[in-house]
Amino acid sequence: MTPTPDLSHLTRHDLEQVYDPAEDTFLLLDALEQEAEALRNERPLICLEVGSGSGCVSAFIGKIFGQSSSLYLCTDINKHATSCTLATGKQNKIPLDPVTCSLARPFLSRLHHAVDVLLFNPPYVPTDTDEASSAQSSAGIAGSWAGGTDGMEVTNRLLQDVECLLSPRGRFYLIALKQNDVPSIRSRMLEDFGLTSQVVIERRAGREFLLIVRFARTTLN
Repeated sequence: MTPTPDLSHLTRHDLEQVYDPAEDTFLLLDALEQEAEALRNERPLICLEVGSGSGCVSAFIGKIFGQSSSLYLCTDINKHATSCTLATGKQNKIPLDPVTCSLARPFLSRLHHAVDVLLFNPPYVPTDTDEASSAQSSAGIAGSWAGGTDGMEVTNRLLQDVECLLSPRGRFYLIALKQNDVPSIRSRMLEDFGLTSQVVIERRAGREFLLIVRFARTTLN
């Protein structure tokens, strides 16, 4: 069993500015643990986490792969989050490479069809559009949860780029809320980009019902 990354280096000040790992984070860790053997067998070279926050998820995927030549790229609009991600990598001896930017935009040309593992825990809470836009513009902690209409405004922006990023055997793991209309997301990704999908794991967390959806170019077991 893969150990949860050590986050003891994060201070109260850090967690006031960066998303504190919660039920959605740990559900994604459970999904990755469930798929660990299959992921290792693929021998991924490039992993990219969008919205890395504390760096917990990327550090975990690094622990799954152990000693490898994998490149662990991470992005976040929040400068404090990229600092925390870098520190989490050092704390757990995983070479994380964080970049402060919006979604995966700087990598679209350089990583065209090259990302083997793509991870995204988006701001999925439904809010009004102005709140979501303000949260993204301020590049603070609200950007980690304010999702706009149906909680999908930020997610939809990344979904447009997933096919461009994924390698031929790449896997994209997305955290979604039931209110985000997961069946619609899955059918749209299949119809528009030819990406098949599967719900890897789902769980109720308080008032929220969370799902981890995996997308790929081909049907995976």
